[in-house]
Amino acid sequence: MTIHKFKAEIALIGINPFVFVPEDILQLLFEEANKTKGPIPIEGTVNKQPYQQTLVKFQGAWRLYINTSMLKNSPQRIGETVTITIQFDSSNRTIAPHPKWVDALNRNKKAKAIYDQLTPSLKKEIVRYISFLKTEASVDKNVVKAINFLLGKGSFIGREKP
Repeated sequence: MTIHKFKAEIALIGINPFVFVPEDILQLLFEEANKTKGPIPIEGTVNKQPYQQTLVKFQGAWRLYINTSMLKNSPQRIGETVTITIQFDSSNRTIAPHPKWVDALNRNKKAKAIYDQLTPSLKKEIVRYISFLKTEASVDKNVVKAINFLLGKGSFIGREKP
């Protein structure tokens, strides 16, 4: 993978700081990723601080969102010019669903049918949320909440319905 370097001014869309990636670098990333649509996993540095992120297209433009884990106080740094390195990240970012989540879906066919109809991003959000919980008690509690959410009996991950 080739490391690309550029400077960009941090801008804001809504409440989200971001930079535009230069078109020539975008084209090289598309070639390396072997796609021009959908999220593109990337890694690099912002002002020499390493990051792992996803490049996304929003409102017709590809943007690299600069969150606070990438750059301290990024929302207060709008207008600042930063030095960025970027490259396609070919590492496997797949998150395995927690076994208790898989078991719960297998036991509840109605919830599984609803889950199977969700968008890939919502499925990933649910899997990530449950998989990153730290205690088994939290996993147990949230698996029940997630199943109930799918069945229309409560909210989960900040949503009222699937």
